[in-house]
Amino acid sequence: MKWFCLVLLIAVCSYEYARTRTADQDPYLITDYSRLHPVKVERVTEGREVQQLIRILQEAKDKRLTVSIAGQRHSQGGHTYYKDGIVIDMKTYNNILSFDPSAKVIRVQAGATWKDVQDKINPYGLAVKTMQSQNIFTIGGSISINAHGRDLHNGSLINSVESFRLLTAGGEIKNVSRTENKELFSLALGGYGLFGIILDVTLTLTEDEVYRMTTEATSVQDYSCYFKENILLDGSVRMSIARISVAPEGFLTDMYAMNYRKDPGLPLAEHHTLKEYEQGVIPSKIMFHVNRSSDWGKNLFWSTQKLYFNSQQNVIVSRNNAMRSESAFMEYRGTGTNDLLQEYFIPVDEFAGFVADMRSVLLQENLNLLNISVRFVQKDEEAVLSYAREDMFALVCLFNVPLSDKEQAKIKPAIQKIIQEVIRHRGTYYLPYAAYPTQTQFQTVYPRQKEFFEGKDRYDPEHLFMNYFYEQYRGDGNHE
Repeated sequence: MKWFCLVLLIAVCSYEYARTRTADQDPYLITDYSRLHPVKVERVTEGREVQQLIRILQEAKDKRLTVSIAGQRHSQGGHTYYKDGIVIDMKTYNNILSFDPSAKVIRVQAGATWKDVQDKINPYGLAVKTMQSQNIFTIGGSISINAHGRDLHNGSLINSVESFRLLTAGGEIKNVSRTENKELFSLALGGYGLFGIILDVTLTLTEDEVYRMTTEATSVQDYSCYFKENILLDGSVRMSIARISVAPEGFLTDMYAMNYRKDPGLPLAEHHTLKEYEQGVIPSKIMFHVNRSSDWGKNLFWSTQKLYFNSQQNVIVSRNNAMRSESAFMEYRGTGTNDLLQEYFIPVDEFAGFVADMRSVLLQENLNLLNISVRFVQKDEEAVLSYAREDMFALVCLFNVPLSDKEQAKIKPAIQKIIQEVIRHRGTYYLPYAAYPTQTQFQTVYPRQKEFFEGKDRYDPEHLFMNYFYEQYRGDGNHE
């Protein structure tokens, strides 16, 4: 009987998953991963070579059009397009230009992905320092949002960038580094494509290593002390990620931490082969849809996760494999709804208090929270729009939300209430996602925003490079 129920459950979920795969997007409009604000653009053009890109900029100026820059378009706040403008798709501008294994340096065009980099450097025993949990993203896109990952010691992505070349609004190619055009280094890294087209990037690399992965149960209340005493003080721990329960049983109180400790006794040669994470994606998608659909499903999904966490003891994995994609099962394209990210950065000692206050907000609001992962990000003083003003925990929150204007009007104030708790706990929020926060909240969380926009006016006075992030937060007082 139990097997029959399980088969029936999988069949129902499979049907529901297939049904919600139907596209609800006008094919003549363009949007990003969020599907919130589709607009008509003049055209989408693939980036191919430098002179072509220069010609596109000149054409846009001649025709008084704007230019937006896109990679995988996983930013969710209109950062990669603008109405009636030209969108340059940089995924086709993706060559590896040079690689020096002895110096641990690689130079790649902006459209190359982290997978391209990993495939190139892995045979030489090297690994990237920082990247997102999936390796599908472009290098240019990642540094434009100043991404971060689960590495404990290399901070946000700006720390991995040695230099880059930038095609400016005036058609000039500038070499940008900490010593050359250094103001642009702090503006364009985490600049969301508003200062020019990043042509190619020189990244510093690190050694590939072999880790022994373990998982430990903890709680929201204890996590800050646990992390400081057992993770930060243990020099062998190179990476860490935690998950908070969103199930009604243990809602935002129970946690598991997954830690990656270097094991020098394990030879890299026996563990360095790159793996693909494709097996088990469909069953995982089905289970995650159960999590999406009901409180009962959330309890079931967390119970299943706990079984998985408890099985992950002394798993051996290389650094490159630990940083490859493991979250494809979360990708979702439902009709009329979508899974959207919000991310909050909270000082380590404020973690428990913030989660408790966010829990109170969520219990009052009708928000379907699907997942929270927790990472550590070191203080970053380089990027003008830095989200890590001190050492912080990053809480990556995935919500399933309806896309209609009527329902979005309910979602926005609920998210704004969470942002108020973020501010109360000296935190920040991440800018690549849907622009729910008010302009006042943005200005409070990002006190250097005036410097950022003044820099935009100096380097691009005609506002050739444009997107909806700029329009919404520039300071016109219309985004409350």
